[in-house]
Amino acid sequence: MSKAMMEMVKQHTECDDQLNRCEVALHKGDMASAGRNFRLFSEELDLHFGLEENKLFPAFEKATGMTSGPTVVMRGEHAEIRSLRDEAYAAIEANQAEVALAAIDTLNVLIQQHNVKEENVLYPMCGGSIPNLDAVLGFGSTCCGSCS
Repeated sequence: MSKAMMEMVKQHTECDDQLNRCEVALHKGDMASAGRNFRLFSEELDLHFGLEENKLFPAFEKATGMTSGPTVVMRGEHAEIRSLRDEAYAAIEANQAEVALAAIDTLNVLIQQHNVKEENVLYPMCGGSIPNLDAVLGFGSTCCGSCS
C-alpha cells in the first residue's frame, strides 16, 4: 500500500479515535469535553472528506474514466455521514446526551462500513490506477527541480 493510502487509513483511525473520546465524555455526562472532542472529530472528518472529494476522487476518475462508479457511492455516503454528524452535534449543543449517543452509535456503524469499502476496495483501486498518488494527495516528497 502506498504512503498516501496508509495516510488515508491513518486518518480514518484518527477520526474514529476522536469520535470515541466524544462518546466516552457523553457517557460520563461531561458535555463540555464531548463538545470539544466532537468539534475536533468534525474538523478531522471535513479535512479527510475534502482530501478525498477534491483530490483523490477526481484523480481516480481521470485515471480510470469511471465517473459513475465507486466515487459516486462514496460521495453519497459522505453526505449521509455529514447529516448524521450534524444531528449528533445539534444534540450535543442542546445538552441531550442520550440523543447524541444514539446518533453517534448510528454514525459509528455507518463510518465503519464506509471505511471498510474505502480501505478494501477503493483505495487499492486508486493505488493501482493513479500515477504519482503520493504527490497528488500531498503526501509525497516533491522536488522543486533543483534536486538531482
